[in-house]
Amino acid sequence: MKEHETAILVGSQVDESDQHFHYSLQELESLTITAQGQVLTMLTQKQNRVHPATYIGKGKLEELQALVEEMEPDLIIFNDELTPSQLSNLQEKLSGRVLDRTQLILDIFAQRAKSKEGKLQVELAQLQYLLPRLTGQGIAMSRLGGGIGTRGPGETKLESDRRHIRRRIDEIKKQLQVVVEHRERYRERRKRNKAFQIAIVGYTNAGKSTLFNRMSTAESYEEDKLFATLDPMTRKLILPSGYSAIITDTVGFIQELPTALIAAFRSTLEEVRDADLLLHVVDSSNPDYSNHEQTVEKLLEDLEMNQLPQLTVYNKADEKHTDFIPKTGEIFIMSAFKEEDRNELKKKIEEMAVSNMQYYHAVIPANEGRLLSVLKSDTILRELVFQEENQEYKCKGYVLKDHPVLGALKLYEI
Repeated sequence: MKEHETAILVGSQVDESDQHFHYSLQELESLTITAQGQVLTMLTQKQNRVHPATYIGKGKLEELQALVEEMEPDLIIFNDELTPSQLSNLQEKLSGRVLDRTQLILDIFAQRAKSKEGKLQVELAQLQYLLPRLTGQGIAMSRLGGGIGTRGPGETKLESDRRHIRRRIDEIKKQLQVVVEHRERYRERRKRNKAFQIAIVGYTNAGKSTLFNRMSTAESYEEDKLFATLDPMTRKLILPSGYSAIITDTVGFIQELPTALIAAFRSTLEEVRDADLLLHVVDSSNPDYSNHEQTVEKLLEDLEMNQLPQLTVYNKADEKHTDFIPKTGEIFIMSAFKEEDRNELKKKIEEMAVSNMQYYHAVIPANEGRLLSVLKSDTILRELVFQEENQEYKCKGYVLKDHPVLGALKLYEI
């Protein structure tokens, strides 16, 4: 198989501004490049509504057929999710392989998934996408032998039997349930240990993994590509006071994220649900940054996570777009590559952590070593002074409102 498959991109502009349509085509091009495709040309059409049978109108379809004959692309990629009938009609009329935006995103996810859970979730989303698109006699799956849009279950040469696919879907759901329960237990344990939890969210390619790696000295996959990170990673983050928080990197959001994927990755984003603080990373150098910001806010709302405390981090400040205007509220403008900015961000996170914690002032006997050790590791200590005459420590600081140590602290509170 050749390294780069060639593609013609096709977009239909309905009820959206020229600028927004232009950005969405640019994104489709980036997605194609991320999937190791090479874009030959783009074909676009302005319509009042998408053509129900062929997505684009009759004249535009003839134009596309002529382009396909002339350029002989491997793929024709459409900028929306095609209905089963559109997909089948277009495939009949065009000699290259027809893909839509959803299949392209699923393909990238199939390449990127590393963990067992990530792979299962991608396969589930692909099968759920495929099921309604099997024609009466079934797609000959054997032709899905490799290339963009065929990674994942296509490689296993699944029979095109609906029953087989439904059985596999049930099997994957059972396996995922086990993984979800395992993660639940892990989260419960973390909750009992009561660390301050931070989750990084944001549009794909906003620089989340770069920030995560440099803040926590982790090894999350970091590349200038869409969906570089799929599997959530959790690491320790030491704040300026020495307090240990927990930080999680998550999968990137995208406009018109396929519904099959929102469902499949809901459990991945469950990690975010328990966060004490969301760091919403926005790429301030992207001309469409405002739209990206709104897409993430909307998805957080759909996942019922918009009530969590949030700090908007405008990244890539050294390259920020000329039209960039930050929103009001809790914001921080930085470059993830600058140590000075990262240290300032940690200070800001600590300030926000403190504002959601309870203040304590206590005098702890020197023989209470275990309690003192917990205060050092699990709370933000602002003062720790040894008073020799009474053999005790004067402690001032902040602790999470439901931390188990509060019970012991009450005995020694001033």
